[in-house]
Amino acid sequence: MTTPKFPLGSLVATPGALAVIAESGQTPLDFLSRHVRGDWGECDKEDAKLNDAAVKDGDRVFSAYKTLKGERIWVITEADRSSTCILLPSEY
Repeated sequence: MTTPKFPLGSLVATPGALAVIAESGQTPLDFLSRHVRGDWGECDKEDAKLNDAAVKDGDRVFSAYKTLKGERIWVITEADRSSTCILLPSEY
């Protein structure tokens, strides 16, 4: 297992995100484990660079993933590392 790159803080998820994750047969941990290891999912190169810098500088970290059924979800860790939220893009 790879060492986490940053703390996640309190973990929260919206009901909508939890529903699409469950419908895909996945769990929130499938996405949180990628996020905390620095696998930013479907972020473009510019956003990936911003995330890499944010891990070092203490800014917000943002990842975008698709469930096995193709639903998009976001994972956002706050700059102060107090919390990480899993949500649907439409819920932002």
